[in-house]
Amino acid sequence: MEVSMRIAVADDDRDSREFVSGLLTRAGYNCACFADGRDLVAHLRRETYDLLLLDWNMPGMTAIDVIDWVRQTMAEPPKIIVLTSRSAEQDIIEALDRGADDFITKPSGPGVIRARVAANLRKAAAGEGEGRLTVYGRYCFDALEETARFDGQTVKLTAKEFALALLLFDNLRRPLSRTYILQRIWNNSADLATRTLDMHVSRLRTKLCLRPQNGYQLQTVFGYGYRLDAHCDENPVAV
Repeated sequence: MEVSMRIAVADDDRDSREFVSGLLTRAGYNCACFADGRDLVAHLRRETYDLLLLDWNMPGMTAIDVIDWVRQTMAEPPKIIVLTSRSAEQDIIEALDRGADDFITKPSGPGVIRARVAANLRKAAAGEGEGRLTVYGRYCFDALEETARFDGQTVKLTAKEFALALLLFDNLRRPLSRTYILQRIWNNSADLATRTLDMHVSRLRTKLCLRPQNGYQLQTVFGYGYRLDAHCDENPVAV
């Protein structure tokens, strides 16, 4: 199932912000825009993003301030790209040393921005199973048939339940906000009742027997969303 990655675009220049967010939206990503670094950090406390695209000089908090906060606070940080008019070698070194994953100097063409964003998101997804079968302990997911097995027994899941299960397993130990899950699985259905998500989560807990004794536990993160915790040391295996 095709799902859209979520990107936060932070830039105090409105034209630049709208250009970049429009470019990435047309490329199929879900974008949220911020004009202030502090506002972005406030949203990061309750929302999940796959990538942050940061201008260097922003009011409230600069890109470096945001990077420092992310690296110190988030256990599973998103990819971070600094997009700025600053081009001195020392600036590039500082941004990368502080924890940025990439550095793009303005002005850069739309093709370059799209390609660098896509490359970093591919790196972010590198840990996800790319083969047909992905095995997590006693669980096996078949991406082609969209079926799941637990202890060798097939578990009947709907298409949405399968997509949700795979998203959670691919993001082990990472808290996922409700908005993030709804956009990734239900494709931007902002008016979708959160009760729909709650029902799907409840069904997954029951159908897949997601309990600590089985290696994985689906937790509710109060006021935020959900997190799938692993109670075993086994790493996923893609076949």
